[in-house]
This record gives sequence, structure tokens and C-alpha cells, in this order.
Amino acid sequence: MADLSSGKLPAQTHTLSVKERVALGRALRERLARKHHARWAPQRQRRDPIEILIEQGQSRLPDLLPLRHARMKASPFAFMRGAAAVMASDLATTEVSGLRVQAAGDCHCLNFGGFATPERRLAFDINDFDETAVAPFEWDVKRLAASVVVATLDQFGADARLDLAQSVARAYREIMARIAGRTVLDEWYRVLTLDEAEARAIGLDGKALKKADRALKHAVTLIDMRHTGGRSPTIQDQPPLVYHPPRSRGAAFRGDVETMLAEYVATLSPERQLLLQRYRLADAAYKVVGVGAVGTLCGVVLMVSGDGEALYLQFKEATQSVLEPFAGTSPYAHHGERVVQGQRLIQAASDILLGYANGPTGRHIYIRQLRDAKLKPVLETMTAKDFRRYAETCGEVLARAHARTADAVVLASYLGKSEAFDEAIARFAAAYARQTEQDHDALVKAIKSKRLPASAEIS
Repeated sequence: MADLSSGKLPAQTHTLSVKERVALGRALRERLARKHHARWAPQRQRRDPIEILIEQGQSRLPDLLPLRHARMKASPFAFMRGAAAVMASDLATTEVSGLRVQAAGDCHCLNFGGFATPERRLAFDINDFDETAVAPFEWDVKRLAASVVVATLDQFGADARLDLAQSVARAYREIMARIAGRTVLDEWYRVLTLDEAEARAIGLDGKALKKADRALKHAVTLIDMRHTGGRSPTIQDQPPLVYHPPRSRGAAFRGDVETMLAEYVATLSPERQLLLQRYRLADAAYKVVGVGAVGTLCGVVLMVSGDGEALYLQFKEATQSVLEPFAGTSPYAHHGERVVQGQRLIQAASDILLGYANGPTGRHIYIRQLRDAKLKPVLETMTAKDFRRYAETCGEVLARAHARTADAVVLASYLGKSEAFDEAIARFAAAYARQTEQDHDALVKAIKSKRLPASAEIS
């Protein structure tokens, strides 16, 4: 059982000698041998995953819960994407090495992708931080490795899936060793940039790549959203995914958004506050996103400049991270700030307009650009070779992210040069994939028995 109490990052050890840091890493093998990361067996008193989902739903918008459950019903991987809280509860029952990082929290393989950096380069990185918190490094690695197994249950055989999971861990370990040999600043500034060949090699959509490239060349964000245009543009409803509040709530909703934006702007640096003064609020609407976030308060804000240039901001509710009950309470009282600060810590190049505020109904909110030349992986069409490269790339990126808040020398010394860690993570991933299939079956039965509400909408 993880014995964790503080949500703060551990003290940095980079000022010690390399010899001392290597010794720290190797000593941790006495606490938890690398082969023991393979262990997964549900405890006799394991929490019912359906009860966890019901408990989560109590703080979410009740009208959207049927959509959330319907999306999770689609497949074991869809269930896994929406069940970060279930896996966090399970991971908390496993042994840990004692190495803590600013973890992504919901580190499945679709929460990586390409986007534009502030320097207008295309980069590949983690792109979801709703659950970020300080936690054992292995929790992220295990969720990522398990996710590539679950995502390919219908695509590849058991041996190929095991190889994918091992590729994640191997890439993580090898990149961590490479980082350990570099200077602190050299690695801090490093970003995994993409050209067309690299993007295609890891399964990023070709059409989206060309669209993103146009966005970079013209310095205008291209958004797959619709608005009416003209002097007073409004966002077009696309129910049930994009919609305005009832007319009776319209004025109050706009007032809430104006207050939210004023608070949000105050969390930005002065030059970015000035940038936003070049746009005015035109409209705002609710927008349903993802799988895991369905039921939280999410929306989109349309800002326009004097010549009609559109800037879309996305606001998303931030609740307690699923890791906090097990890894320690966040030092940030505002969960929007927890998300923002966590993203700034571990993402190599964060959105320049990332900030936080209190949103409509007083919920904690973080705000970012809706999309900025964003690229998504297309898992369903990947060959085994491309999926392996994608899995390796995710492992590489995760190692870079963890090295920004942990000591790569200590981590690399713990992981070592053998494949003991890689093989253990792969065995855990295979075992947890079977657990996920069982939990997905339980979800299907809960929906059938009316224990959980579900709509017919799964798009």
C-alpha cells in the first residue's frame, strides 16, 4: 500500500555529486526491486469500480452523466479513458519505489499529441493535465503501458501487445539514462519537435498536419468550430456537444463569463494580458469534451479582434485530482491553479494563454486556447510498426516530463541498464488490461440493469 501524505514535490537533489545521486537511485532497489513492478492482483476488498464512478458523478452535471457512461461503454479502452479514478485507486494498493514526480495523472496513450509551441513549431508532448499531481513516477508509466495494451485488444495478438507495453517502458528507461548524462539547462529547454515524416511515422493525421502547418504559416489558429460571423458573431449550437444556456439564463451566463475572464486575465503575465486586450468577448457556450471530462463544466469562449480575427478559448472545470486521495493533497487550494502549475512544470512548451479562474456557479476553472494547430493520433489505423513507434515516443516524452521535476540521475540509476523494469511493466500492463476488460463488462451490466444511466449518444 502506498504510504504517501504530502502533495508537494520532494527536494531537488541535483546539487549533490553524481556519485551520491547514483547511490540514492540504486539504494531504492532495496525498497522495491524492479521486477516487483509486475505485480497486479486485485485486493480482496478492492473497491467496486461502478461505485467509484457513481461517487465521481455526484460532483458532475447530472444531465451529462448518461453521455459519459455511454461513451465509456463503447469499448474497454473507452472505459479506461473515463476511469482514471478507478486505476488511481488500484495503483494506490501497489508497492512504490519512493521516487515522486509531478505526474500527468491520466497518462493514457491518447493524452499525447502534437500542438504548436509559442515559437510556432509543431511539438509532440503530453496534452492533458486535468489529473496532474505529485505522485510515484511508476503510476504514470503503468497507466501508459496498460493503455497501449487495452487500446489494441482488437488489433494485435497478445505477444504484440506485450511488446508494445515493454517498448513504452524501455523507451522511458533509455531516454531517462540519456537525460541523466546531459546538463540541467540543456534538457530543460528540449522539445520534441515534429516534421511531416516524423508526424506520419507515429500515426498523426496527415490532413490535420497540413491544416496545422497552414495555421503556423499564417499565424492564425484554425478551429473546427462554427460561428455566424459579422460584427456580432455567435457560436452556432451543435447539440448535444455545443450549446448555449436557456434564454432565461443567457444574461446571467454572459455575466459569469465576463467575471471569469477578468479573474483569468489577472493570472497571466503582463505581456499576455496586453495581448488579450486586442480581443473582445463576442460569445460563449457550453462544450462537451473527451470521455473522462464529460459531466464537468466545460465551454468555449469566442473572442474577436477589430478586423474579425477569431480567438477561441476553452474553459474546463478542475476538480480534485484522482491521485490526491492516495498521493497527498495538492498544495494549491484552487484546482485550476493545480492544473496550470502542473502543466507548466512538466510540459516542455505550454500554451501562452494558460490561466485559471472561478467560473460559472463558482466552480474551479482553467482556461487555454481551444486548439492551436493541434494534432491527434489515429490509433485505429496504425500498423503494428507505427504503433510501436508511437508507444516508444510516448515513453520518451513521459521520461522528459518526469525529468523536469525529478532527478534523472537518481531515476536512471534506479531503472538500470537491464530490461528488468521493462519486462515487469509489460507484465503489469497485460494483467491490468484483463482487469480493465472485467471492469468494462461490469459497466455494461450496470447500464443494462439501470444502475448507471446511459444515453444512446457515443460520438
